[in-house]
Amino acid sequence: MSTHAFLSDEWISVFTTLHVEYRDRMPAPAVKMKLNQVVTGVPFGAGEVKMHIDTSEGQAVVGAGHVDAADVTVTTDYATARMLFVDNDQQKTMQAFMQGKIKAIGDMAKLMVPQPPPNDAQKEFESKLRELTE
Repeated sequence: MSTHAFLSDEWISVFTTLHVEYRDRMPAPAVKMKLNQVVTGVPFGAGEVKMHIDTSEGQAVVGAGHVDAADVTVTTDYATARMLFVDNDQQKTMQAFMQGKIKAIGDMAKLMVPQPPPNDAQKEFESKLRELTE
């Protein structure tokens, strides 16, 4: 599997394809919502990347760009976004939130709902994601 720079167009394409492959086997999200994400300080392109996660239909759909009528918009810097997407460390995520590295606007109650524990498919997805990320 080739590697790609985190949040590059190539990485986003491979990430979304991989997510489609795994999403029906991963635990359903704990809450239905539309979340937009803005990543600042990206070291290439325009310096900012916009993505979304939509769980309003029961399974997560991820992709580039924003969705309309988002419940929450989350803004992070590049390093924090990498930690969230690739490292997926819940303790570090809480620390980043408390340090102000994760800014959220919208329905915070939906954002704070604990997610179900990862199953084997999610663990495999996360491992492949780490492998494809430079």
